[in-house]
Amino acid sequence: MSDETTDARPVRGKKAAKDEEKQKENGVALRAFFYIFGTHLFAGFVWLLFYVGEHAHK
Repeated sequence: MSDETTDARPVRGKKAAKDEEKQKENGVALRAFFYIFGTHLFAGFVWLLFYVGEHAHK
């Protein structure tokens, strides 16, 4: 048996690792934006329901 180890993954440079990290950061930022936007959209819809309910002719 040989003492050499073979790794299936290619060796990446610092630039590739930086790019991958930046890509992950962008993904987190995009996900946070959609969650915040969706929450505000839902809150606006609930507010609209209360507004319409308050002004309904009974």
